[in-house]
Amino acid sequence: MTKTSEKLIQAAEMLRDGVGRLRFQPPVTHVYNPLDYAWGAHAQYLEKRGRSPKKVIFLGMNPGPWGMAQTGVPFGEVALVRDWVAIDGPVCRPCDEHPKRPIQGFACRRSEVSGRRLWGLFRDRFGAAEAFFADHFVVNYCPLVFMEESGRNRTPDKLRREEINAFRPLCDNHLRLVVETLRPQWLIGVGKYAEQRLHETLGDSGARIESIPHPSPANPAANRGWSELAVARLRELGVWP
Repeated sequence: MTKTSEKLIQAAEMLRDGVGRLRFQPPVTHVYNPLDYAWGAHAQYLEKRGRSPKKVIFLGMNPGPWGMAQTGVPFGEVALVRDWVAIDGPVCRPCDEHPKRPIQGFACRRSEVSGRRLWGLFRDRFGAAEAFFADHFVVNYCPLVFMEESGRNRTPDKLRREEINAFRPLCDNHLRLVVETLRPQWLIGVGKYAEQRLHETLGDSGARIESIPHPSPANPAANRGWSELAVARLRELGVWP
């Protein structure tokens, strides 16, 4: 373990423990914290892929039910995390599991579309994972998955104001620690929410803050050739040649 990955792990432990003490009200009925029950896989990701400073950090909003919720890795679509990112750590189950959102870890057969698109783009462009992680890293702003009684996902921006005020300082602090540790030149929000949090939290960091479209199928533009849109944006910005 390097000093860089050790600092990332320490920052993630602080975030894990901090958000683990929070409580949420209806319509949120279930909250998953993959930094807790999937800590082994997440720590492995930080240790293996966060060993040195990076040029570019991609920031997501929060885990999806079939991605990081299963694997502990941001945008963590099972097949790509296991076979390309090369993470396959232990995953337990949350205490209060939603019957419609079971945690099966790396045995999960569902595919996270956003993760498949994002990590698939990086695989197709860089080939080997080592080539991507030499200068790039992926992290989520909020580590929690929020679900309603129906199993419907509820994004962090749709929570009650007092709940947002409770988790945001913890997530902001973690984001600052990650950036201080990795010292990137570029901070790229995956979607506008992530870009907004970057501006509000790290607008004075010296890194350039921009965004790419979110790969979620809920984004109509993403369903019409998301990879091409993302690559064109990154080239336009000068992040990628």
